[in-house]
Amino acid sequence: MKRSDIVRSIQVQFKHMRATDAAAILDTVADHMIESVADGNRIEVRGFGTFQPRARATKVGYNPCTGQPMHLDASTTILFKPSRELTKQMNEK
Repeated sequence: MKRSDIVRSIQVQFKHMRATDAAAILDTVADHMIESVADGNRIEVRGFGTFQPRARATKVGYNPCTGQPMHLDASTTILFKPSRELTKQMNEK
């Protein structure tokens, strides 16, 4: 599903809404979610799942071509954990 599909879905649900308004709503929600996770907060969307930042420590990795060890810096990534409802729906199909 693409962004345009979500915008179209919002328009179908709310028939009076223009495409630009639906896109603005979607962008606003996405921006707030990005800011919140970037600030280190956990986001829970009931029935869908949770997003939370996860810190990765520094470690020694290996170059797959040469096999030489290399230093990998610490970083932060996002962990997504789907809700039980989402997992259940996916397993039923």
